[in-house]
Amino acid sequence: MRLREIVARNLRRLRHAKGLSQEELADRAEINRNYVGMLEREQHAATIDMLEKLAAVLEVDPVAFFERPKRRTSGEH
Repeated sequence: MRLREIVARNLRRLRHAKGLSQEELADRAEINRNYVGMLEREQHAATIDMLEKLAAVLEVDPVAFFERPKRRTSGEH
């Protein structure tokens, strides 16, 4: 899995966990809503500064964007 895909998936997961729409996240981070969508669709790569800004809004450590998804065991759904 490419790093851009990992960041995109984590951004989407963290945004959903906070119950925020792309527009709400963008408003709080003072960025364009289209940019959030582009990050989540892997059409754009976020800078470190942007990841810091998004992490602050999502109240997570920026490292959370780089966590690889855990592999499911056969018993998980």
